[in-house]
Amino acid sequence: MSAPAAKPARLPLDALATSAMLALCVCWGFQQIAIKLVADDISPIMQIGLRSTFAALVLAVVVWRTEGARAFRDGTALPGAIVGLLFAVEFLFVAQGLRYTTASHMSVFLYTAPIFAALGLHWLLPEERMQPLQWVGVAVAFGGIAVAFLGKGGQADSAANAANMLLGDAMGLMAGLLWGATTVAIRKTSLSEAAPSKTLFYQMAAASIVLVAYAVMTGQDGIRYTQAAVLSVAFQSVVVALSSYLAWFWLLRRYLASRLSILSFMTPLFGVTFGVLILDEPLDRHFVLGAVMVLAGITLVSGAGLLREKLRRR
Repeated sequence: MSAPAAKPARLPLDALATSAMLALCVCWGFQQIAIKLVADDISPIMQIGLRSTFAALVLAVVVWRTEGARAFRDGTALPGAIVGLLFAVEFLFVAQGLRYTTASHMSVFLYTAPIFAALGLHWLLPEERMQPLQWVGVAVAFGGIAVAFLGKGGQADSAANAANMLLGDAMGLMAGLLWGATTVAIRKTSLSEAAPSKTLFYQMAAASIVLVAYAVMTGQDGIRYTQAAVLSVAFQSVVVALSSYLAWFWLLRRYLASRLSILSFMTPLFGVTFGVLILDEPLDRHFVLGAVMVLAGITLVSGAGLLREKLRRR
């Protein structure tokens, strides 16, 4: 009997992966803005629940047509349920956090996820081990995020508002932790080799059930059908919840997850930029300094392999 074929090794980043991640970061950076813009018409929790429901229905058809009745008898059901629950709770924190903090703050704290994912993968998967220079890059980038938002005096004008913003920021950080845990769970289970559409179906189905149920139970299910609300939810459903996440899971199957996750540090920069331009959120010197540090950290992480190669040649 011949030996089973070895799983293909994950690739280092190339031009395709970098370009795709840039497009995804622009998309993800705008999603918090889209939610915040129509929060008076549809609550954040209901927006995310509705977009998850749409994506789950589309993906159910895709999975059924591709694999039929055997789709959920391949050992992915249990890890799928776990990953789906992690995803649902992540966006529960995102939606609730946006009620208390700004879209810019949420973008930053949510995208601490690469830190948690890189740490988890570093300890669990040999091929995802980071080198010293990359550790420096992670530290510099995370320090830049801290300088940009934790180093300033705050925008709140009262103790109550300050406490609310702190609560929202903490929810964003918890969402980032859960996103990192989701990435690790996918890589360490049979979902690592499952079709991206199936992995995403598990996540969207769980998010649909949990978030819509939570919205109904807490009285956050009211909807005003304004043009802006319809367009925002449509964008979130088709572009964010369906297209961008399918692209993300395709990249996870092909490239090293820790490298992809580090590149997603660009997302807070786009999120803050959109927040400033669209929501009139303030821009100060702490953000400028923090942005430079984040970009420097990304450069160190993504360019570490090239730098080592040049040093080796010398």
